[in-house]
Amino acid sequence: MVKLIAGVDDAGRGPIIGPLVVAGVLIPEEQEKVLKDLGVRDSKLLSPASRARLDIELRASVLKFGVVEAQPKEIDECVLHGVRLRRLNYLEARMMASVLSDLAPAEAYVDASDVNEARYGADIREFLPQHLKKIRIISEHHADRTFPVVSAASIIAKVRRDALVEELRNQYGDFGSGYLTDPKTMGFLRRWRQSHSEYPPIVRMSWKTIRELESEIGQTRLGA
Repeated sequence: MVKLIAGVDDAGRGPIIGPLVVAGVLIPEEQEKVLKDLGVRDSKLLSPASRARLDIELRASVLKFGVVEAQPKEIDECVLHGVRLRRLNYLEARMMASVLSDLAPAEAYVDASDVNEARYGADIREFLPQHLKKIRIISEHHADRTFPVVSAASIIAKVRRDALVEELRNQYGDFGSGYLTDPKTMGFLRRWRQSHSEYPPIVRMSWKTIRELESEIGQTRLGA
């Protein structure tokens, strides 16, 4: 009997702008060698062109794939109002469980978002429907570097998020990567807030940086 395995990973956990994307792929266990031959690796180690090519090939070659997205409003709700240990990690676990519920593998490899790998796997299992709780979940840090099936999921998640971010840039202007380390992103946030009464809905208001920017802008206005 063919053993079906799944890999699940996320893209966009850290940025202050844009959605969080979780993707999963389902393959027969013996197809992992095919993924390696395709050149599948952690998406962060691939060029945009390589990711785009592999995304097309993976979507055509895996048994099934799934993608779910969380917009900034949903992320903020979880971060601001979730109880301890049930915030962003818990949201991601729920999203991964949603993907796995659709793929229904015998075994799942997931890139653990929690510092506690076992706890993260248990959180995912909590969200699975009763008939799928028997799925074996291997929850590890850097699983996207270790398991080709997770690398494949990371590519699909990254390409999807990049496409969504490009759509947002076309709508709101060039805000850079959306990450806090990007000066273009920070410049966009400052300029937007100085000319608007609130930030656009693409911004994660629960990030500490927003409070810092508000304080900075308030002080600037007081000194004007």
